[in-house]
Amino acid sequence: MAELSLAAMERILKKAGASRVGESAKIALRAILEEYAMQIAVQAVTLAKHSGRSTVRGEDIKLAAKK
Repeated sequence: MAELSLAAMERILKKAGASRVGESAKIALRAILEEYAMQIAVQAVTLAKHSGRSTVRGEDIKLAAKK
């Protein structure tokens, strides 16, 4: 997959308080976030289709993330 950049993962970890970030930490965070994002996206698409829409909206994402 690898849609999210490793630089973005480093920024997230640094914002969380890390002073240094290893390459393996960035790769692991990216894998976990991409898997979680895919689960939310699939659920959001299902919600949009159930509502008779082909467009996924912000509220679909928010609702899917709550599940």
